[in-house]
Amino acid sequence: MASVFSMIINGDIPGRFVWKDDTAVAFLTINPVTPGHVLVVPREEIDHWEQVDPGVFAHLTTVAQTVGRATRDAFDAPRMGLLIAGLEVPHLHIHVFPAHSLETFDLAQAEKDPDPAALDDAAEKIRAALRAAGESAHTAD
Repeated sequence: MASVFSMIINGDIPGRFVWKDDTAVAFLTINPVTPGHVLVVPREEIDHWEQVDPGVFAHLTTVAQTVGRATRDAFDAPRMGLLIAGLEVPHLHIHVFPAHSLETFDLAQAEKDPDPAALDDAAEKIRAALRAAGESAHTAD
């Protein structure tokens, strides 16, 4: 059975994409720890991060850095957080989010029922920052 992330990637369920390329996608999580919380996900279903091809992992981290810089700019964040938790969904994903304190890194504190309009707004802010950074080719519509 496909993971929930594969269903999002395949368009079976909606997602707020900010990045798409042949190897990876990035979309907003539905349970953000802060506004602008993005997941960077390989298109291929890989459960454990230590099993991913090193080239794919390098690409994922490059995408995470690019999306992280745009998110930092879009939200005027003092720092950007990055986590690989891997317990919520059996499909490798990198959490990238504006970080304001160490408490921000606690995924158990994520918002359970965020306003869909706020998520839409956050996605558009990140897309605009990616376009401004010259990443229009990979910026999702």
